[in-house]
Amino acid sequence: MRIEAVDAGEARDEDDRLRKAAEAALDADPSDAEAWSILGLLLRRAGKPEEAIACHRRGLEHAPDQAGIWTNLGNALTDAGRLAEGVAAQEEAFRRAPHDRTVLFNRAVALRKAGRYAEALAAIEFAVTENGGPTALLRWERALTRLQIGDYVHGFDDYEARRQIPSYLARPPSAPPWTGQALNGRSIFVTAEQGFGDGLLVARYLPMVKRAGGRVIYECHSELRRVLSGLGLDDWRPWGAPAPACDVEVSQMTLPMLFGTTLASVPPPVPLTIPVEAREKAARLLGERVPGTLRVGIVWAGRSTFADNAWRATKLAPFLRLAEIPAVRLYSLQKGPQEAELDALGPAGRLVVPLGPHLEDFADTAAMIERLDLVIMTDSAVAHLAGSLGTPIWNLVQHVPYWVYGFTGERTPWYPSMRLFRQGPELDWAPVFASVRAALHNEVRQRAAQGTLTVRTP
Repeated sequence: MRIEAVDAGEARDEDDRLRKAAEAALDADPSDAEAWSILGLLLRRAGKPEEAIACHRRGLEHAPDQAGIWTNLGNALTDAGRLAEGVAAQEEAFRRAPHDRTVLFNRAVALRKAGRYAEALAAIEFAVTENGGPTALLRWERALTRLQIGDYVHGFDDYEARRQIPSYLARPPSAPPWTGQALNGRSIFVTAEQGFGDGLLVARYLPMVKRAGGRVIYECHSELRRVLSGLGLDDWRPWGAPAPACDVEVSQMTLPMLFGTTLASVPPPVPLTIPVEAREKAARLLGERVPGTLRVGIVWAGRSTFADNAWRATKLAPFLRLAEIPAVRLYSLQKGPQEAELDALGPAGRLVVPLGPHLEDFADTAAMIERLDLVIMTDSAVAHLAGSLGTPIWNLVQHVPYWVYGFTGERTPWYPSMRLFRQGPELDWAPVFASVRAALHNEVRQRAAQGTLTVRTP
């Protein structure tokens, strides 16, 4: 039996139709390999990769030479964090169908997600040749790989391919694109794109746009409005509002390319604005610190709607062990559904001061961070905020993190005050937290020896 698979964006009722058809096929013939793999595809789409793996493997029992099932298995294994197995499955698919475009693309993605960047680039170039040229998806994969290894010159050029990917969400153009030339008094609309962290990351380019000599109108998420209010821009538009009349426009995520950013020329973070009322709230909530203590902010998850949040996030529990270290006091900067983990602590909740309920926007968060000594967190927008403030921040990043963190080392040129603690290819957070605990013990000892366990004055 042949059942046509559908893209992830198809409606739920189509998935239901496929599931019923596959189940009917298996009722008639339990050895129908394609029906097993269709069930695997649907389970993966539903966020159940382990169940998907079992279905694909059952299909391979009956059709071990089916390249399509091998590549579907590889995708599910990668989703499950079984990266080496995912690559091995994609190589099996490639051995059986070395010219199949889907197989070639999936193989490149698996290699990149496994952190095997040189092999991923080679796989992408082979796929480009087989396709007769770079597709938008292949250019996007090549962009992510090149940026990860620090090849910004070519990576940012490929990064523009995101606009040609049907599933990519961005504002449709409303004016001619700005290409970086002098504005000579003309108006430019800088559009927001991607998440809060991205907005904080590329805010450093907005004064550079202003220096091009035009009237700058900036589309800004309301959560970032106050903290970015001191950039000297001419006008602001709420995120998603109708586009204003303007001469040219540019996406904020295109600015690193237009300004020729390389690893050696990353501009410093832009100064942020923290209103008086936000500082007063922070002073009131944090109060006077007990002498000889270290105030440490923590965040363990980003926005749950972010596609890769499950890869970069962890739980509150590993952070609680930091409270065992003498002099350390924990303050939660966590927002969103994950705050419920604090409520579930019971009496142990007194180990963490919950600041999240008092944070209305990033200006409030910045004012809290300003009164902390250190922030320890898994990657999210707060990392970009703390890095922009120059606050010491220890960022615990996944094996293949956001490209600004590169792929090796403890530092990133984007945020000089940030120290990176990297997950290994086994995707285990336990060794990361062991390193963090040892480093925090050492930090406390050093500060005590230097007599610097004192509050950082805003």
